[in-house]
Amino acid sequence: MRVSDYLNEDNIILELKAKDKYELIDKLIDVVAKSDKVLDKEKVHKCVLEREKILSTGVGKGFAVPHGKTDAVTDIVMAFAITAEPIDYEALDNQQVRLVLLMVGKDSLVSSHIKLLSRISRLMNNDDFRERLLEAKTKEEVLEIFRKEESNYFDI
Repeated sequence: MRVSDYLNEDNIILELKAKDKYELIDKLIDVVAKSDKVLDKEKVHKCVLEREKILSTGVGKGFAVPHGKTDAVTDIVMAFAITAEPIDYEALDNQQVRLVLLMVGKDSLVSSHIKLLSRISRLMNNDDFRERLLEAKTKEEVLEIFRKEESNYFDI
């Protein structure tokens, strides 16, 4: 199970414009809602915002991973964005965010959800990886950066 298995050109956004973290989350939910794996967009929205109320998912180093679990999806869905401008995300390190990966999992897939969050965290902790993503010019390039980095870390 790789993060890149859940990403494709349809759920990657480059130069995303948003005025704040809530608009950013809304736009990413709009992207995943196009998937036939999403049964109820409003429930997905609610679960992500409820998780955000507990503690900001702006985890640091310019990266945020809004996420949640709900019965409103049939499988794990993701969307990834690089923002046009840094966004105040109320991140734990008070740094603005440009890299955002939304992940919503089915309630019954807790183990997979946690495993993927751990992998996302490990990937995004790598300064070089984040820099390469910020320099990416195409969605295809973003996917390739994820695939290559995952092949360095994970024996899958």
